[in-house]
Amino acid sequence: GFHLSGTVTEPATATEPEMTYKVAISFDRCKITSVTCGCGNKDIFYCAHVVALSLYRIRKPDQVKLRLPISETLFQMNRDQLQKFVQYLITAHHTEVLPTAQKLADEILSSNSEINQVHGAPDPTAGASIDDENCWHLDEEQVREQVKLFLSQGGYYGSGKQLNSMFAKVREMLRMRDSNGARMLTLITEQFMADPRLSLWRQQGTGITEKCRQLWDELGALWVCVVLNPHCKLEEKSCWLRQLRRWGEMDVCPLEDGNYGNELPNITNALTQSSGHSQDSLARPRRTVFTRAIEGCDLHWQDSHLQRIISSDFYVSPSYQREGESLLFNSQGQPLWLEHVPTACARVDALRSHGYPREALRLTVAIINTLRLQQQRQLEIYKHQKKELLQRGATTITNLEGWVGHPLNPIGCLFLTLTEACRLEEENCLEISDAGDSKPPVYQHVPVMTGSQDGDESYLSLALEVALMGMGQQRVMPEGLYAQDKVCRNEEQIIARLQDLELDPVLVQTLRKQCVLLLEGGPFSGLGEVIHRESVPMHTFAKYLFSALLPHDADLAYKLALRAMRLPVLETTAPSGDVTHPHHLVSVVPSRYPRWFTLGHLESQQCELASTMLTAAKGDMLRLRTVLEAIQKNIHSSSLIFKLAQDAFKIATPADSNSDTTLLNVALELGLQVMRMTLSTLNWRRREMVRWLVTCATEVGVRALVSILQSWYSLFTPTEATSIVAATVMSHNTILRLSLDYPQREELASCARTLALQCAMKDPQNCALSALTLCEKDHIAFETAYQIVIDAASTGMTYTQLFTIARYMEHRGYPLRAFKLASLAMTHLNLAYNQDTHPAINDVLWACALSHSLGKNELAAIIPLVVKSVHCATVLSDILRRCTMTAPGLAGIPGRRNSGKLMSTDKAPLRQLLDATISAYINTTHSRLTHISPRHYGEFIEFLSKARETFLLAQDGHIQFAQFIDNLKQIYKGKKKLMLLVRERFG
Repeated sequence: GFHLSGTVTEPATATEPEMTYKVAISFDRCKITSVTCGCGNKDIFYCAHVVALSLYRIRKPDQVKLRLPISETLFQMNRDQLQKFVQYLITAHHTEVLPTAQKLADEILSSNSEINQVHGAPDPTAGASIDDENCWHLDEEQVREQVKLFLSQGGYYGSGKQLNSMFAKVREMLRMRDSNGARMLTLITEQFMADPRLSLWRQQGTGITEKCRQLWDELGALWVCVVLNPHCKLEEKSCWLRQLRRWGEMDVCPLEDGNYGNELPNITNALTQSSGHSQDSLARPRRTVFTRAIEGCDLHWQDSHLQRIISSDFYVSPSYQREGESLLFNSQGQPLWLEHVPTACARVDALRSHGYPREALRLTVAIINTLRLQQQRQLEIYKHQKKELLQRGATTITNLEGWVGHPLNPIGCLFLTLTEACRLEEENCLEISDAGDSKPPVYQHVPVMTGSQDGDESYLSLALEVALMGMGQQRVMPEGLYAQDKVCRNEEQIIARLQDLELDPVLVQTLRKQCVLLLEGGPFSGLGEVIHRESVPMHTFAKYLFSALLPHDADLAYKLALRAMRLPVLETTAPSGDVTHPHHLVSVVPSRYPRWFTLGHLESQQCELASTMLTAAKGDMLRLRTVLEAIQKNIHSSSLIFKLAQDAFKIATPADSNSDTTLLNVALELGLQVMRMTLSTLNWRRREMVRWLVTCATEVGVRALVSILQSWYSLFTPTEATSIVAATVMSHNTILRLSLDYPQREELASCARTLALQCAMKDPQNCALSALTLCEKDHIAFETAYQIVIDAASTGMTYTQLFTIARYMEHRGYPLRAFKLASLAMTHLNLAYNQDTHPAINDVLWACALSHSLGKNELAAIIPLVVKSVHCATVLSDILRRCTMTAPGLAGIPGRRNSGKLMSTDKAPLRQLLDATISAYINTTHSRLTHISPRHYGEFIEFLSKARETFLLAQDGHIQFAQFIDNLKQIYKGKKKLMLLVRERFG
């Protein structure tokens, strides 16, 4: 039979009753070609009821009654039986079938109807004819709906994961050689191309979002896989080509390097070194995500050498042909495949994806043998050019097309093909939890199956070798943010896979051999002695190599990591003759660096590599020196060097054991470098850096502290040196931490005082007070600091700074010096009539109180200064009131007599102050009346009352005040309401 039908019962649950569904399945040549189920399921996968019925038929074939096709059964019936059969059928389903039955009856009875032109009748149970297409059932509408839904969610709610699982489904179909794989991919692509966001992104000139970009990449790679199917028919291929061209020509089609033309397009084919450098990069053909697949349609599998490689493990050249140069075999007679590497790897991916794992492995081995031969030849070329290249110190030789970050992921593809052959499948490896915490894969060595490979070579060691070769390839940084980001991402993916390999002796041998080759590989290796200045840096890769090699060959590990520390793009400007990178010639922004969008990430990777080496070199003075020199030579960012200094300090001072002096000294040296780098540039973390440096120097010991105090001017600003550095060094905590003896304490104190005086000379405004504080315990130094303040007071200092130092002097018991500084401060001050809340008022009141307490002479000296500087009536009256409350000279300066009498406002010096206060009240009153609003009248009347109190201190004060009020009434008679209030209060 070709038609299976049945009823499936779903048992009742706590919430749902028992349900029964009718299921019908058609199949043809071992494939399910259509399904229907009463549950109305809408999904690209079969519902549970269809699966249940299929499994029942597979597992219990004898329980399912096998019948002839219905046409055979009908053929055996006579006229009466047929009449009975039809009537019973119509009765059983009369509501659904009756209209159809009536229509068919009319058509059969009409002699010229369409139904009567055809011989025989269809039979759904009879199966298809041998020429009919037969493929698995795929609900196309459902595929469209789901992709549309996931795309509309824009990467949220796990939709990216869902789309990736649809791509995985396509790969699974290809592997099972299910012809629906390409059909499903077509449906997915159509929905991707119809995504409304594409035209929006294009209009705005913004790149596609990161998540979406990765999905498009996978889509492009899958199409390459589909068109490279080794057994597809020509008409299928030409149909795909038409489709791909149609999509590629649409202007919303995403470009291969991830941009919409706002950045320059990528160079993708392996250009030879000399090819037209002057060509305008904008004239380069537009490459979309489908371009590689379109190019892939031109590739075929008919080459006899290729066919022999993939069809036999023992294809070798006859031994008599092994002498001369050959393009088909190496000197051991193993086959080579000399195709453009990413293209050759795309073939491997296609073989793997279409369910030909053995063939994929054979081609992989041929590709690796070819890469090895190329590596050997490049080494020989380099040996001849070495002298000249080393003199120049740079090279123009580089690969314009890197394998890491390449759209076809060639290295990842070879690595996967090889490791899949070595994977130990565990029993329950399918039971991976949703959290994705699957155990890392376990690999075993599987010997390479070829005629004349080394006896101890395994697919696993080849996997390691090819990953190292690919990662170590010297290549130019591609253009554009997306392509650059992809280089970093792909590198991290490959390294993550490498970290799954347990390094046994065989793999360690492979690792060492390949590392030596990379170091000696000249300009063909990213770890060679000379590289192109725009070469992709090797820091991430070198960090992996360093950690992997360290337990087995420390010298090689350090040599490699130190070589990789460089970042030439930051070292120099481009030499004028350097034209290996045609698309930098039309750089839109003329800048010193090419447009490296990932530079920040690359610099932090450089820092990570340095940190890894520092950690490993702890305790080894020689190694630490070398690493330190590499850091100082190659790292140009102060914040990264600071991070390294902090890392080194943390590792050098573990909580549970003694400090490591070697590493501590490195931390200090890096810290000092940061201080010098950031001294003249503004850095928001500068205070933190300075404090950290003092902490670090304290850990190193007293000599380090003396050294930073003595050379402060090359490390700190005067303010930092006095307020943070010297203050911390002299603090009680530091002395306790270092448990210093008396001579050591004295030495530190002496250095701190010298620093303080030097800083006070250089920047008196900001350092004078700190300098005085630091010199308190040494009379000569303190006097020197005071003299510096006095010298600077008349020119370089503000009243705030002078008042602060004056108060400090009074607090220290130098009231006359305080008076002198306060007098100097007063000469810098100017308080207008309306500044009655000025912050300096407290200082003025304090200065007058100080003068008053010292005696009549000092008060007489300061009052003229006050009168000159302060024009605010309320402040002046406040000073006047305080001076009349107590007798002057109460500070009791030794050797001075004090009369103990209160001072009169009629006599000097208070007379001058009284006149100035009255005059200030008069001026302020006129100023306030020029623009007064009714809501301020009440306040103004209170102000006049205060003024009256001051007037009345003078002998003829009441007369003066009366005249003043009359005067006001005369001048401001227009302000009737206000003058009424003045009359009410003052008559």
